[in-house]
Amino acid sequence: MHELGVVFHVIKMVEEVAEENDLTEVQSVTLQLGEVSTVIESYLQDVWKWAVKNRSQHMQEAKLIVEKIPAITFCEDCMQEYGTVEHGKICPHCGSEHTYLLQGNEFMIKEIEGQ
Repeated sequence: MHELGVVFHVIKMVEEVAEENDLTEVQSVTLQLGEVSTVIESYLQDVWKWAVKNRSQHMQEAKLIVEKIPAITFCEDCMQEYGTVEHGKICPHCGSEHTYLLQGNEFMIKEIEGQ
């Protein structure tokens, strides 16, 4: 379960931002999580609850908000976009394998709300 390491990294980054901006408390952190990022949201939420209480100075009650980013693939042959999870690497429009992921593997901090 790599979600624990991911959460520790996010906490470290948010703590640095809190220090730099003289925040005394962080109320929420919004993450953007790609549909095929390999991070499992339910594990992330469970680990978050424990980690902020035990590993954070500014985030004791911070809520984790996760925004899902759908996985979209682009076909270079027919120039169409399609859902990656539903169809994989092969284009459902023309059958081509000349495709690449446009979005959906992101894991980014979008917003930190604090005071």
